[in-house]
Amino acid sequence: SAALFAMQHRGHEACGISSSDDDTKKIFTIKGRGYVRDVFGKKAFSVLKGNMAIGHNRYSTAGSESVFDAQPINAKYKLGEISIVHNGNLINEYEVRNQLIDNGAIFQTGMDTETIVHLIAKSQKSKLKARIKDMLSKIEGAYCLAIQSRKKMFVIRDRFGIRPLSIGKLKNGGWIVASETCAFDLVGAEFIRDVRPGEMLTFEEGKEPKSEQIFEPNYHPCAFEYIYMARPDSIIDGKTVYNMRLEMGKQLAKETPANVDLVLPVPDSGVAAARGFA
Repeated sequence: SAALFAMQHRGHEACGISSSDDDTKKIFTIKGRGYVRDVFGKKAFSVLKGNMAIGHNRYSTAGSESVFDAQPINAKYKLGEISIVHNGNLINEYEVRNQLIDNGAIFQTGMDTETIVHLIAKSQKSKLKARIKDMLSKIEGAYCLAIQSRKKMFVIRDRFGIRPLSIGKLKNGGWIVASETCAFDLVGAEFIRDVRPGEMLTFEEGKEPKSEQIFEPNYHPCAFEYIYMARPDSIIDGKTVYNMRLEMGKQLAKETPANVDLVLPVPDSGVAAARGFA
């Protein structure tokens, strides 16, 4: 929850956490509308048991503001139980969803994340990793995914690296993956590296993460992360967001100089750019 709190700026409509408990062979999920501090009180953590978890802050780009459209999305299927969080947008969501509906799938949300769940559940592959790869072959667009089973976690970044995703090491030896490195600072984790475009990481207790390059990288990051979305103290693909905004402000002043007495940043994410322009 502390990592989600550090990334509250990425979405404040709803939030959620799923934890996986190997002892009881169950996944526990708590989610609701509102801020992290409101959804996760002491009672929530008496429910969220286990040694592995995924979380999400919602900023709707697909679906509605209903609590049903909050993530993680949890599902029971042939191989057991999974929980998924997704940051991005699928550009072929409409076509894939309609094909699934034609084949009898029933949707409860408007999110493309639910489409991902259906694709995994309907895959005929025998192992979850193979089902995930099968699903990835059918979707197109921007996505950072964390897919949690009762024993493993799979993390994937699309081949274009459109959205940011980073890996950190916790002081107790555990691992943390987050959209922004500012989440590591609050929990005392050490930033290790960015997840590479097209890379899949597999996490399992007591083992080092396994890396697999499943797509050829074709790096095309979203400029809006540097311009507005990310926190200025985060590092995305080796570049400090604050410095990027400062340099963009300087470049803007070179391209469109103005004879003014005051440069006013609106909103707060514009402060560094305004300083650079000034």
